[in-house]
Amino acid sequence: MSNPAERLVDLLDLERIEVNIFRGRSPDESLQRVFGGQVAGQALVAAGRTTEGDRPVHSLHAYFVRPGRPGVPIVYQVERVRDGRSFTTRRVTAVQEGRTIFNLTASFHRPEEGSFEHQLPPRRDFEDPDSLPTLTDEVREHLGEVPEQLERMARRQPFDLRYADRLRWHPAEIEGAEPRSAVWMRAVGALGDDPLVHTCALTYASDMTLLDAVRIPVEPLWGRRGFDMASLDHAMWFHRPFRADEWFLYDQESPIATGGRGLARGRIYDREGQLLVSVVQEGLFRKLGG
Repeated sequence: MSNPAERLVDLLDLERIEVNIFRGRSPDESLQRVFGGQVAGQALVAAGRTTEGDRPVHSLHAYFVRPGRPGVPIVYQVERVRDGRSFTTRRVTAVQEGRTIFNLTASFHRPEEGSFEHQLPPRRDFEDPDSLPTLTDEVREHLGEVPEQLERMARRQPFDLRYADRLRWHPAEIEGAEPRSAVWMRAVGALGDDPLVHTCALTYASDMTLLDAVRIPVEPLWGRRGFDMASLDHAMWFHRPFRADEWFLYDQESPIATGGRGLARGRIYDREGQLLVSVVQEGLFRKLGG
């Protein structure tokens, strides 16, 4: 059986069915809807496969239009908006069963020498990921055993997650808590040497934990959820080259939640504190049973 990283690479390996049309698999893993990071990652693969290889993606902006159905293939239609001397722009529409479920616009930039550089450092020093427990170890430490459903998910999870800001388990732990979270991530296994695969894999990962920052002042991150959450839109800016199979720190915060929507921002750093990627996402939050 292939390892989770190999399955992720396979998931991102789209079938080209026309010059600008690709088809992606959507695994049926008993989910209510297709994971948004999967659709974003596959759409970026489709865009990247129609560009010159010397122009890495520098930004993407996406909208989740409808929930996708697990187990049903997704078709990605690419529009070649612009091929300039320095920038390339692609627009991708994801279609499932004849209906648009996702739109993405991605911009690719030929690398240039900048006249100056600066960046904000991480907000504090975080523990080294190798010293932190895995998610399943943290659950086992608290509950004494890992629920079977979580065990199955962990075996298929393509990313190793280590929470630098430890999980909150009880309502008392959220009193006065700021809407911030930080988690170390890396792919479970090697992803090869194609930079586009690493970019699309990190795009996949960027949707895994970001909206949790919105929930922190309201409920513990572990246990039964009191809200139904859905991603509405997603934007990313890629600043430096990276490998998604090496540890990166995802530092997340939510500046506001109001009107049934919550906004979350994330900064992704490598172990040396270099800022690699910036992320912004808005999600819909509806109280369950309300």
